[in-house]
Amino acid sequence: MSFQIGIVGLPNVGKSTLFNAITKSKVEAANYPFATIDRNVGVVAVPDDRLAKLAKLENSEKIVPTTIEFVDIAGLVKGASEGAGLGNKFLSHIREVDAILEVVRVFENKDIIHVNGNVDPSRDMETIAIELQLADLQNVENRLTTVNKMAKSGDRDAIVKKQVLEKYKTALEKGEMVRSVQLSDEEREHSKDIILLTNKPIMYVVNDEFNLEKKQFASELSQTKFPISNPIPIDAKIESELAELSDEERTEYLKELGLPESGLNKIIKEAYKTLGLITFITAGPKESKAWTCTAGSKAPQAAGKIHSDFEKGFIRAEVIQWDKLLEAGGYGPARNKGWIRTEGKNYIVQDGDVVHFL
Repeated sequence: MSFQIGIVGLPNVGKSTLFNAITKSKVEAANYPFATIDRNVGVVAVPDDRLAKLAKLENSEKIVPTTIEFVDIAGLVKGASEGAGLGNKFLSHIREVDAILEVVRVFENKDIIHVNGNVDPSRDMETIAIELQLADLQNVENRLTTVNKMAKSGDRDAIVKKQVLEKYKTALEKGEMVRSVQLSDEEREHSKDIILLTNKPIMYVVNDEFNLEKKQFASELSQTKFPISNPIPIDAKIESELAELSDEERTEYLKELGLPESGLNKIIKEAYKTLGLITFITAGPKESKAWTCTAGSKAPQAAGKIHSDFEKGFIRAEVIQWDKLLEAGGYGPARNKGWIRTEGKNYIVQDGDVVHFL
């Protein structure tokens, strides 16, 4: 299963340019609003140096990285919640993704038209936040109309759902995001089917034209109505250039620019953190392969990522951290040293575990 990150923002902030860079594909990135009308989906390999090292150790025939999907979504404008621009399509596409990556334009360029006539990152962020809130408020009010009738009949699920929706309504009317609402365990259980835009995890990319050493935007955006605490600074144009290079050339270019890593790597790391994901590995002569699961997953659930039958028939797992396996020089020596552990159904899989399920 691949996780989806929706790239959103106002028109002409660099969404499609960033998407092209991330996926090395060529969707239209024109200098006018709504160049992206239908969703563009790109499946991206997650960089993981551990795989190559384990593949070399095991003489694996192939390396199979885990993946993450990026979705380039049509630009949003003020009034989208009421259908302005491509608002309805934009909002329906956001509902389908696991997390939102909002691109905030900081760069000035008179040749690239801003939909509002001038660059103002704080205003742009507020525009998107307010449109998402208004769309959620409409959704919540519609759901409440239905749930109220059912709650009157004494249906427990409807009663709890009504409580949750009323909490959400209050927060949205105050101009708050739904993700800030505190719910009890029971309320969480009964509200899993309430899919709201402002409840999705969100990351922010600040798109500036190679002024990546500038720090003032971070402090400016931390003072806005919807503050960014940890923006990811990128230059989407440079990311596009990097995407065209070989691995060796890319490393050299990054060194010339004085950057420790590409913006893509930063985005993927932040995506994993935001979604609460980890990677475990299976390694052998046939292949060394990375798998994604949610942090806190127990061994049977992780086994189910490989095949549903593995979860149903789970007996035990043999586990070793990837670096210990390298240090030992392979499974045989690691077993002789007693470094390979046998774990049962309650074992919580850790990032970097090399696992053999039995």
